Amino acid sequence: MKKSFLLIPVLFALPLSAQVKEGSVEVSPFVGYNLFTKNQNLKDHVEYGGRLGYNFTKHFALEGSLDFINTNVNDRSITTYRSGQFRAPMDKVDLYFYQLDALFNFRPEERFNPFIAVGFGGAHYTPKISDKDMSTFNVGVGAKVWLAEHFALRFDLRDTFVTEVSPFQKGYQNVSATVGLVFAFGGRTNKAAAAPEVVYAPAPAPAPDPAPVEKVIPVVADEPAIVEPVKALPAKPNVVILTFEDVHFDLDKADLRPDAKAALMDSIRTLKQHPESKIRVAGYTSASGTPAHNKDLSERRANSVRTFLIKEGSIEPERLSIIGYGESRPAEYEAAPKELRSKAALANMRVLFEVEVK
Repeated sequence: MKKSFLLIPVLFALPLSAQVKEGSVEVSPFVGYNLFTKNQNLKDHVEYGGRLGYNFTKHFALEGSLDFINTNVNDRSITTYRSGQFRAPMDKVDLYFYQLDALFNFRPEERFNPFIAVGFGGAHYTPKISDKDMSTFNVGVGAKVWLAEHFALRFDLRDTFVTEVSPFQKGYQNVSATVGLVFAFGGRTNKAAAAPEVVYAPAPAPAPDPAPVEKVIPVVADEPAIVEPVKALPAKPNVVILTFEDVHFDLDKADLRPDAKAALMDSIRTLKQHPESKIRVAGYTSASGTPAHNKDLSERRANSVRTFLIKEGSIEPERLSIIGYGESRPAEYEAAPKELRSKAALANMRVLFEVEVK
């Protein structure tokens, strides 16, 4: 048990790229406990159900929920009729809550994401205490704790008001606390704009070589003129231009993503076409983090690329060197370094090539 608790701070210390994504769908099964008001004469009981939500933006979402509670009449000595109250000979009571809620996420880009919720819906009781389903209005708070990019734990505390018509009429309050899982699908991330492509411009083209000029040397009369050709200077060798697609990384990671490996396979083909080229692999980071940490991270990113080129591309190790620039020399200026996944920050989490062709 002690070992299990010791793992909790370790989990929160791990770097993570999870976040609430615009356009994503979330499925959340849950279980919890519901407390009934005394005047309903029902036993407090376990509840279970599920939620299906859609994130219109990172901050705003709508979700539908369905809750089930299978409980019993609390005091079976009560037999007289009272509006909204269960009584003998009733015993088992099944409740179904169906609701539509609006959620506002306070910290959608962080691992710990608190939110508030408000919504409305209906409640169906079996046996019935009303001639139709009753209306529900609820408010609540909660939090999602992301454990992976598409998986989180979720905690909710809700106060649900049940009434026949409106929240202004007399009704009944149910307070519930639930814990569940979140499975996220799809969604859009803020893709960083591609960093400027490194292109080594050619040297200025030399002026066209003049055609050979015949120089006439005058001689004395009766002797033929001597024609001496002037040879043109040899043309300069062509300048080779190599272009490579930049390789980008996740926040605080030096592991190559699948899209990075695909880009490097294209780079390998280019390098093999120019075996005389020397490559310096340069790593960079975003502005967040200490200079020492960023310097080390940028070097690890550069080394990941170098190792991939050697192992997967059979590029000679002596052709490759690495350098880590940390957060210096950014591709884009980061006006707010604390925004870990801003467009500029994502653009700066990269590796590019510095090429020397002899």
